[in-house]
Amino acid sequence: MDTTYPNIFGDGGKIVYVRAVAVSDLPDEVRKQADGLDLLYSVHDSDGQRLALVANKTLAFALAREHDYAPMSVH
Repeated sequence: MDTTYPNIFGDGGKIVYVRAVAVSDLPDEVRKQADGLDLLYSVHDSDGQRLALVANKTLAFALAREHDYAPMSVH
């Protein structure tokens, strides 16, 4: 399907995806830095590459916007 749609963000279409990640599913070196949290929030680009792990959803959205990305929640 090659249908194109106008850019709804008006900013070049830079989108990142934010989702909750169980700390128990992360590598040992990351779990050691989680400071007792059960969940972290992962920020991914459109190719699925993880760009950041942060403590909460609010911080994930603020980080994305600070870098001129439009954050989208996924589950």
